[in-house]
Amino acid sequence: MALAQKNLVSLPDPGRVRMATEALVHVATFALTKVLQEVNFQLSVTGKVEELQGDLRAMKSFLEEAGKKEEEDARVRNWVSEIREYAYEAEDIIDKFIIRESLKGCFIRKRLKNRHSVGRKIEGLQSQLNAIPRRRELLGVPNIGGERTNSSDRNLQNARQSSPRIEEGHVTVGLEVKEKQLVKQLIKGDRERRVISVVGLGGIGKTTLAKKVYNHKEVVECFGPLRAWVYVSRDCKPRDIYQKILEEVYTPATQEEAEKITTFDEEQLGNFLQNQLEGEKYLVVLDDVWTCKDWNCLAKVSINEPGSAGRVFPVGTKGSRLLVTTRDENVAKLADARVTPLTLKFLSPEDSWDLFCRKAFLDADPSAFTKPLLELGEKMVKKCDGLPLAIVVLGGLLSRIDKSLPEWGKVLDNMDAYLTGSDQPVMVILNLSYVTLPSHLKLCFLHLCLFPEDHVISTRKLLSLWLAQGFVQKQGNTQRIKDTANEYLNQLISRNLVQAVRLSVNKRVMECRVHDFVRKLAIEKAKEENFITADSQSTSTATSYLCSTKFRWQSIYSGFDGYASKEHLSSSCLGSLLSSKAVLPDGGISSVRFICQSFKRLRVLDLEGLHIKKLPKEIGELIFLRYLGLRNTSLKTLPSSIKGLLSLQTLDTNNLERVPKEICSIKNLRDLCIEGQNESKLIRVDKLNNLQNLSGIRFDQWTRLNNPSKLSTCLEKLKLQGRSKIKGVDLWNSISKLRNLRSLYLEASDDIPQLVMNTWDRLSKLDIKGPMPKLPEASQFPPCLMQLTLEGTELDDDPMPTLEQLPQLSTLRLRENSYSGDEMRVSPEGFIKLNVLQISELTKLTKLNIESGAMPWLTEFQFYEKLQISKLSELQNLVEVDIIGRIAFSFTIHAQIPFHMLLQNGDWIYTSRTYRKNAKGFHLYREQVVKNYQAQAS
Repeated sequence: MALAQKNLVSLPDPGRVRMATEALVHVATFALTKVLQEVNFQLSVTGKVEELQGDLRAMKSFLEEAGKKEEEDARVRNWVSEIREYAYEAEDIIDKFIIRESLKGCFIRKRLKNRHSVGRKIEGLQSQLNAIPRRRELLGVPNIGGERTNSSDRNLQNARQSSPRIEEGHVTVGLEVKEKQLVKQLIKGDRERRVISVVGLGGIGKTTLAKKVYNHKEVVECFGPLRAWVYVSRDCKPRDIYQKILEEVYTPATQEEAEKITTFDEEQLGNFLQNQLEGEKYLVVLDDVWTCKDWNCLAKVSINEPGSAGRVFPVGTKGSRLLVTTRDENVAKLADARVTPLTLKFLSPEDSWDLFCRKAFLDADPSAFTKPLLELGEKMVKKCDGLPLAIVVLGGLLSRIDKSLPEWGKVLDNMDAYLTGSDQPVMVILNLSYVTLPSHLKLCFLHLCLFPEDHVISTRKLLSLWLAQGFVQKQGNTQRIKDTANEYLNQLISRNLVQAVRLSVNKRVMECRVHDFVRKLAIEKAKEENFITADSQSTSTATSYLCSTKFRWQSIYSGFDGYASKEHLSSSCLGSLLSSKAVLPDGGISSVRFICQSFKRLRVLDLEGLHIKKLPKEIGELIFLRYLGLRNTSLKTLPSSIKGLLSLQTLDTNNLERVPKEICSIKNLRDLCIEGQNESKLIRVDKLNNLQNLSGIRFDQWTRLNNPSKLSTCLEKLKLQGRSKIKGVDLWNSISKLRNLRSLYLEASDDIPQLVMNTWDRLSKLDIKGPMPKLPEASQFPPCLMQLTLEGTELDDDPMPTLEQLPQLSTLRLRENSYSGDEMRVSPEGFIKLNVLQISELTKLTKLNIESGAMPWLTEFQFYEKLQISKLSELQNLVEVDIIGRIAFSFTIHAQIPFHMLLQNGDWIYTSRTYRKNAKGFHLYREQVVKNYQAQAS
């Protein structure tokens, strides 16, 4: 096999990976290493298994080099597909071997036969791998090194190519406010050169807006002839871009000079461009900058000065501007941290319909057409989900066919073919966002298509699923792997492939969703790789897929009981199964038993929302299972066989009445959520040395633990519930032993005991819900406390004099019934680091007196409409204000925020918003953050 490994590695080209293919090998090697170490193998077979793992790594290295070419060449695609199948087969061999070795009561003779069989299979597979280089020649796969000059790649770039010219009859809708705002940023304000970025998903209108602004009369007059438009593209070549800019802004004095310029290399041409722009007022539009690396190359930013202005585009004092369009918010932040990017959102239903009518009916009046025809149009527009490019393509198509019900009905029935086919403009544009994803994000992106259309996804759950599948690799020794997973999600959001739906007060994404067209792209890419099939229609569809191919993931939105009854599926390679709500016969036990018996290699089993009354004992046979989701089921307890889930990392349930003691035998558990349990017996969670997140344990169960200090190494988040009839000293002493605890949630049905928390050295987040006669003294709070939430504490005394002394507090939330008084006061120099203040549902509170100098760095403030606030206008660094209530906005704005505050340090914009418990209100924000806050943040 050494020869095969050598040949594989000798074939590389310098392209990056097509992650969906190499990710399989990545997951195979990462996921199996730990299990292989825990199983005792016969030495000869162990050697072969380890050798096969080496082959998997060699395949991964090769695929990392060959990945890009698969997008361009069908021969490369076929060849890589063969390698992928070998990787699948290797994973299958190892998995089946481990399963058979783990069977209890298996005779030695049978084990030896199993090991011999595995050895023969590995030898056969290695022989096939040795033939891979020869197969490359037979398939006619060319030498895939060198630059990307393939015609497929050129076609992809040509589809996106832009110019500043506005085509005749071009229609834009919903950009008027953004256009006005952008023009103002270009021609007014800072005299230093600024970089203004327009950010958004492909097809959302970034280039369209940039064109309108570039050709705006005031912009043309402001910058005169020193305006240049250049399309950057995914294949960023700085020399070509400098050349195009010079063609727009500079005319050589002689033919000799013009010829000399053509001989300049990249460095020389960049310096020449800089000299021509020095001391001038210029506008350069860089359309479609893909990565931070591209920006640094174009601006010639020194590696020793990241985030600096760079050398090519002079800063000066003339008011020069660069206008950048990008899909990645990180590019915008890197290019100019002082300017808030202009992020384009999806069109509203009203603007979507307006744009559609202008494209579909052209100059005709829509009201002249029949109501049934318009209703068909509305249904099609709704499917576009506010994406302008999709609406324009759809409208253009309908403008060329008869305005009849049969013709429009055909389009409605076949919208996927018209809009989401691989050669359609919408998918071509969106596909560019996918192929440029770094390798570590591609598989996470593909995984998102498991969730139903328009589904709001819990971030907590999503990150746990990624971790269970092995998609996330720990970076360094200091960063937690959960933080790395959260970074992955934030990167997908920054690239506008995922939308943040709900944020916490400290801006952490709590819920997200995927636009329907982006989801369709993920589905097609995942199917190409045999990773996913998502069944939302019938069971038969999913069955046919699983019988014909080796799909690794499955999502079932309906018909779970029918799906879990096909005996011929027992050999499936399924590794992940997510379900949706359904009522199952016999309490679901037979359906789940079938799943457990048929899909031995499951790593993820999410049964959330299924009306399951009992789990079968066979659940304990899923030795690879890492994630078990049982929220909102009808389960009251779990079988004792649960102890067989040796690989389980996450158990998530909220409805158990009794927790079996066998849970404490699952040594790999990291996240244990047993909220709602009413168990009186002791649960020995102190035996779970790898536990990081424990939620739902009762106060009395916690204080009765023999040795909670055993959890001190890993436990970071703890939620205690129930009656708190315990001694305060017992509680705080036990928690003080958890030296890595960062987050604590106390929810009590009776009085919370007096707490002394100053020995909780690493605790940064504290939530207290329940009666609390008196706050501890400021000196008794955790010294590093940054976030505090009080709810239902029913405090009689004003909490502000105590809380304002906490030196590290940055977020304070005072929620329903946390304070029973009618007035609060913040003294001068109180809350010296507070950034976020939320005061909500305090029905008796009428006045908040803020003294001059208090809360100097407050940036976000949420309160309800009837609260009278003094000195609000002195909070100079506010950038977001939320006013909860139903009073007409004009009254609220007059009563609460003086006009002079709105007008200084940037304009305020407002939108309506829904808050906790469906409360209505208004959200005000400023696009530009004031400089003194930026200085403090930096």
